[in-house]
Amino acid sequence: MKLDPNWISGFVDGEGTFYIGINPNKTMKTGFQILPEFRIVQHKRDIQLLYSLKKYFKSGVVRVNHGDRYELRIRNIDFLNKIIVPFFEKYPLHTQKKNDFLKFKKVLKIIINKEHLTKDGIEKIYKISSKMNRKDKIITKKHLDKDKVRSLEKSKA
Repeated sequence: MKLDPNWISGFVDGEGTFYIGINPNKTMKTGFQILPEFRIVQHKRDIQLLYSLKKYFKSGVVRVNHGDRYELRIRNIDFLNKIIVPFFEKYPLHTQKKNDFLKFKKVLKIIINKEHLTKDGIEKIYKISSKMNRKDKIITKKHLDKDKVRSLEKSKA
């Protein structure tokens, strides 16, 4: 299946998600794992479209989302930064999803600059992501207490 990039952009406007997961994780230096992901979910009857998108972007995994739905999920920071971001800069989104993409891009920059390894970086990411698509983040403001988030300086001691 040959895909047109303008069609992909329009399709993602309706069916795609830019998501930032913030999960408590004691093995991480800050106590949190940041998981940015680009995702498209479709009914299993359209699974070939997901594989075509995976081939187009040369990245991601197609897997069961839940029930009879499958998803193309791209989590690799390098792929997100070097493939997904430039694609949507060249073929811009036109709905509210554009704002989510711009916030997603800001979070990727924070991660690339290693700011996510500090309490301030986690708080920045939380503030940005709390204004994105799904508002039901696992993390809450109480999780960001200085007692709950270990700083890099403490972890080095």
